[in-house]
Formats: sequence, structure tokens, C-alpha cells
Amino acid sequence: MPVSPARAAAFEILMRVERDNSYASELLHAARYLKLSPADHGLATELVMGVLRWRSLLDQNIAAASSQKLAKLDLEVLLALRLGVYQMLFLERIPQRASVHESVELVKRGRKQSAAPFVNAVLRKLAQVPTAEDPILAIQSASTIAALAQLSAHPLWLVKRWVEQFGFATAKAICIYNQTVPTTTIRLRDAGVEDELRSAGLELAQGTLLTRARSVFRGDVTKTKAFAAGRVAIQDEASQLVALLVGRGQRLLDCCAAPGGKTSILAERNPEAPITALELHPHRARLLRKLVSAHRVRVLAGDARDIPLVAEFDRVLADVPCSGTGTLARNPEIKWRLTPEDLADLQSRQVAILSSAMSRVASDGRLIYSTCSLEPEENSEVIEKTLAADTRSFCLLDCREELNRLSEEGELALKDTDSLVSGKYLRILPGVHGSDGFFAAILEH
Repeated sequence: MPVSPARAAAFEILMRVERDNSYASELLHAARYLKLSPADHGLATELVMGVLRWRSLLDQNIAAASSQKLAKLDLEVLLALRLGVYQMLFLERIPQRASVHESVELVKRGRKQSAAPFVNAVLRKLAQVPTAEDPILAIQSASTIAALAQLSAHPLWLVKRWVEQFGFATAKAICIYNQTVPTTTIRLRDAGVEDELRSAGLELAQGTLLTRARSVFRGDVTKTKAFAAGRVAIQDEASQLVALLVGRGQRLLDCCAAPGGKTSILAERNPEAPITALELHPHRARLLRKLVSAHRVRVLAGDARDIPLVAEFDRVLADVPCSGTGTLARNPEIKWRLTPEDLADLQSRQVAILSSAMSRVASDGRLIYSTCSLEPEENSEVIEKTLAADTRSFCLLDCREELNRLSEEGELALKDTDSLVSGKYLRILPGVHGSDGFFAAILEH
């Protein structure tokens, strides 16, 4: 019996995530997998993201039933087991016999025929174990850092950092948020589009942070005419807010522009101003040109550590490459790749980008530095280190000023803006603000 298209796709994607360091969300939207039926694509997404979110918990169950150490298993065998266990523990509507059978077939498909009896035996053994309590409830019951890391399927070192930085209760809220499926968030680009989306069958709710943001609770916005026409964009609220902090200017520079969501907001709010968007990778720069083709945006391929421009700008956005620990709900594979040592390497790159970006800020201009990281090495420490070496007299502004401006302009839906600020910095936390985690600082020349 052939493997179902959804499970075959999930198996292939998980292999590429592990072997090629690919990102699951990007693969799931590749043309190859968009050819799946809506039902199969939905199941493939559930399987891929579920296995990545709960990987360590799945491995714990596999290890308890396996006669072999997990480190000695071929990747194809381990992935087939993870897929089977995930279905048993989390997908009640799928019969256990189907989970077992298809995982065995996946091992054969992965050319590991000799391991099929082993996979069958492990999964059948686990099928006899009573289902544990709801995993989110289990996380809520955690009372120690070790228990929180284990029950929420997060690396212990990462949870320790969050507890030290934010406190136990907030760290737990972050972990719980990371283990739930985030809602699709959109930005409305014109006044009439919301009614059009509702007429198309979408169920929408007001955003938590921004008045023009909506959460999609039912329906596929990508299938609507409004989305095809560019009248609505899929973008997390925290990402939208960072772009709004840039404000209005006469000449704008986006230093690390792809995929282009923030660039688009800059262009919408500055329709008469020339905007330059810089992107390191030429293929991403080409995609960005298509996205912003309707706006006055010049897209260049180049390294933001050595910006290939002599012009100065009164508004500069440096949304730098980072660890992405604020986006683990959408990119759970990050938590299994990242190491503490990576943060120092990232910081050196971020300092180089920020220093280069500061050299392109005009007198009386502003620079907004941002990451989707929760880690101080990539956030406040980058600002402090760069300002300590600054010779152009930049000063750090209080983000409250810009948040108050956005509130007066009717952009902010959240009334408690103090919760968005830590010191002078913008700090948005998953599980606290209902969005990805982001950091931002505003520097003025």
C-alpha cells in the first residue's frame, strides 16, 4: 500500500530540514507541495510543524520503547518513528494502526527496509501506553526550570536564560505560546478590504497591537482576490509595529530588506519618498523587486556590513539577521539548531551591520535597529557596544515617544504601551503580547 501524499511530503520536508538546515515553513510553501490537495497540505503542515515543535518529547517516548539508542538510528528511521509517535500522541482522529502502518512504509520508502520490523515493534509497544494528559496543561503544571524545559520540548539552556531574564511565569508563557499553532495575522491595506474578506468567508478578529491588523480564525486569505491584488498582506503584528516605528522621512533605507513586509509598510507610509532596499542574496532581491514593484523602491543586492552607497538617509531600518528565538512558534526547528556559542557570532555580524547603517544616517536622521530575538546579546548588548564605539554622536531615544505618536495617529490598538517597553527599548514577547517576539531601538544622529 502506498504512503499517503501528506505523510510522504512531511517525511521529505523533515529530511530536508535535518540534512540541509532548510526552514519548514518555506518548504511547505514551495511549488512542489502546494500541488497537494488542501486536506493533504493541511495534514502535512500539521505533521511537520508538530514533529518539530515536540521533537524532544517524541524522542523521549521513542527512547523508552526502543532497544537501540536514538543516536545510533538512521535519520530515516528516527523521522518515521517521530511521525508515528506524533500522530499517536497528538492526532486523536488518526487510528493508531494507520500511524504504525504508514511509518513502516515510510522507512521502506527511505530505503531502510531492514529497519521496518524495528519501527513496527517500537510503535506497537508505544500504542499500548495510555495517552498522557494534554501537553499544554502539563506545561502549565511545571514548577521547576528542568520540568518546564522537558514538558515544553525546549532546550534547557534556552529556558534557563528566559527564566533569568523574564522570570519563571513569563518564561512559561513564552514556552506555551511556542508550542501552539500561531494564528495567521494580516495587515489591511485599504478601508474596504475587510468587508470583502468577510464576504469571501473569512472569520477575522481585531489585532492585539495594531488597529489595521486582523487575526484570521477561519478561511484561507491566500485564496482571496484581495490577497492576489496586494490589498492585504500576511505579516505578524510585531513585525508590522517595527516598520511603523520608522515613521516618515524624505529618503529611506532598508538595510536587510527581504522578504519585504517591512519595506512594503515603509513604502505605503512614504508614498512620495524614494526608498532604497538592500538585500544580501541576489535571488531574494529579485523576489523583493516583484513584491514592491508598485512602489518607489530601488532594490539592490549587497552586504549590509559594507553598504554600497554614498548617499545619506533621514530614516534607516536595520532589521538584522538574528537567531529568531522570538519566532519559535512559526520556526520551531531553530531551537534544535541554535547553540549558546552562536549568539556571539551573530552579535559580531549585527554590530557590523549596525555600524555600517549608522554611517548612512543623515544629520538629524534616525535609525531603527530590530531583531526577532529574545536574547540580550543580539539586542541591548549590540546597541551598547555600538554606541560605545560611536564617533558620530548618536543618542538612544525612548521608544515610548514613537509609540505615543502611533497611538495619536490611530495605529495602536493596545492601550497599555508600557508593557511594550523595557527601559528605552521596544520589547514584544510571545505569550505576553500574542505575537512573535521582537526587539527595537531608535538611534538619532
